[in-house]
Amino acid sequence: MADKLLKAVSNNGKFRVYVIDATDTIAEAQKRHDTWTNSTAALGRTMIGSILVATSTLKDDEDLTTRIVGDGPAGAIVVDANAQGETKGYIQNPHVSLPLNDKHHIDVRGAVGTKGTLSITKDQHLKEPFTGQTPLVSGEIGDDFAYYMAQSEQIPSAVGVSVFVHPNETVGKAGGFLIQTLPGANDDDITTIENNLKVVPNISELMNEGLTSEEIMDKLMHGIEMKILDSLDIQFKCDCSKERFSKSLATLRDSEIQAMIDENHGAEAVCKFCNNKYEFSEADLKKILVEKNQ
Repeated sequence: MADKLLKAVSNNGKFRVYVIDATDTIAEAQKRHDTWTNSTAALGRTMIGSILVATSTLKDDEDLTTRIVGDGPAGAIVVDANAQGETKGYIQNPHVSLPLNDKHHIDVRGAVGTKGTLSITKDQHLKEPFTGQTPLVSGEIGDDFAYYMAQSEQIPSAVGVSVFVHPNETVGKAGGFLIQTLPGANDDDITTIENNLKVVPNISELMNEGLTSEEIMDKLMHGIEMKILDSLDIQFKCDCSKERFSKSLATLRDSEIQAMIDENHGAEAVCKFCNNKYEFSEADLKKILVEKNQ
């Protein structure tokens, strides 16, 4: 079964809810980057949060880039996502593995750090992309996305992102939710949600128990009637190509390209987002030189 995102709205029109199963998507990222437990959880949570923000705030042909830069050993995390449910991402240090935290969960905060920023740049096909930036408030990523939504998007939200990693480093389950508070929600409505969230386990735990996204939504929104609006396929997708890297190589100085020809007799380009490799022969590089100077 393909990964899915469910979109729903409460019957009273006071809440919009998104629940995502991204297990295969995060498993693909883990395999491509050979991430270890803490890096897998940090990158996976960022990818899930980015999909939730993208699908809840962007139009069909728009996309965004999330950057989390903390003071932890994981380094920078960069994720692209769009309104179509496609995402890709990488983490500066894929090989971070730390002891469990005091709640016996993966220590994402220890990997990411607590001092730093979360920034989201949206390409909405205007003259200039819009970037919103907020400080990290926890390093656990879900709370950091929630703070971003409240501050930059002016939408009070609850965000949960969770990745379960097996001892052999493979991804068991990965998912998340976004609950947006809409105009008209009163304190009693919000208290109902807050009380639900206090007793609902991590999404990955519920998924491990076999709960569907609909059943997870019922738990999150217990006491509030919901109506499913839409379902969206989610996938890891990178748009890199040899042609794109050719254009990047063409921006180098002639002397740099010539040095690759003389010293290395070719070049290898590696995509940061998906780790695909592209080989450029001497003939390829000579052709780039000729074409850029025509």
